[in-house]
Amino acid sequence: MSSGSLIELLDAFEAAAMAAIESAGDAGALEAARIEFLGARQGRLRDLQGLLGQATKEEKPLVGRRFNEVKTRVGAALEARQRVLARPARKVGGLDVTLPGTRSPQGRRHPLTQTILEFKEIMGRFGFSVADGPEVEDEWHNFEALNIPADHPARDPLENFYLAAAQVAARDGSSSPPRLLRSQTSTVQIRVMESSPPPIRIISVGRVYRPDTIDATHSCMFHQMEGLLIAEGTTMAQLKTVLRLFARAYLGQDVSIRFRPSFFPFTEPSVEVDMSWGSRWLEIGGAGMVDPNVLRAVGYDPDLVTGFAFGLGIERFCMRRYSIPDIRYFTGNDLRFLSQF
Repeated sequence: MSSGSLIELLDAFEAAAMAAIESAGDAGALEAARIEFLGARQGRLRDLQGLLGQATKEEKPLVGRRFNEVKTRVGAALEARQRVLARPARKVGGLDVTLPGTRSPQGRRHPLTQTILEFKEIMGRFGFSVADGPEVEDEWHNFEALNIPADHPARDPLENFYLAAAQVAARDGSSSPPRLLRSQTSTVQIRVMESSPPPIRIISVGRVYRPDTIDATHSCMFHQMEGLLIAEGTTMAQLKTVLRLFARAYLGQDVSIRFRPSFFPFTEPSVEVDMSWGSRWLEIGGAGMVDPNVLRAVGYDPDLVTGFAFGLGIERFCMRRYSIPDIRYFTGNDLRFLSQF
């Protein structure tokens, strides 16, 4: 057989093998093509190899070179097709699931939310349960039941966030009572005592609103934790013990608590509560023994039970723990700040 005829046979073999490999739709079909064209025993390439001996001495280099070239190209095409068929199937829409995905940013709890959850856990270990109340309040729960009379400066409209609709209703003489955003979480203790007999041991955590001048340590919206304990024989010593243990549980054993005499209409005696912050003291809230008038307003007998209440600024505890210099960072929505917690 002439070299031209052998070369034509090799060309035809290559074309047929390439077509069979490319058209194989699964691993089974590809394996059948491999056996047919490259099988060691009955493959068509083996048959062609047997014909190489018919070439003349001068033709053998050309035919042998072409044989090796065809064998290499067909083998490479087979391996490439095997890799393609081994890939996972693509989803509808052309999404290649073998490609690396795009990592989505993970959110995390706001530092104040983390602080609130830890406050609840600590006070729960002290035996206090959690109570909630509305942020939009009436004047009875925000003022009157807390022993704040109508002529008290704390009830000045300029010192509170009254709702415009309620003010219009009051001016027009309608029956709808004035409403305002609560200025303290003490409103919750009134609601709890109105519906529950003593003993009471609760905390309430939430937002409060006051038209304060905004600076590094003040805001017109902030968070408080209100604490209330009503029982027989409650004392100021117990109040200071609870606050000291709480502060040390949250901030560490190096924290000190001190009381300064003060005045609040709903506690008597009343104190400002300070905690040490490095070399200086920081006011964190107010506290005192529940005023007898408050107990009477909710139907308790002050001759039978006494109690203490305290309100602590959550932002200031969080600032103390993480050395945050400005309360405005909490509402600035700067991800560089929030991602640190």
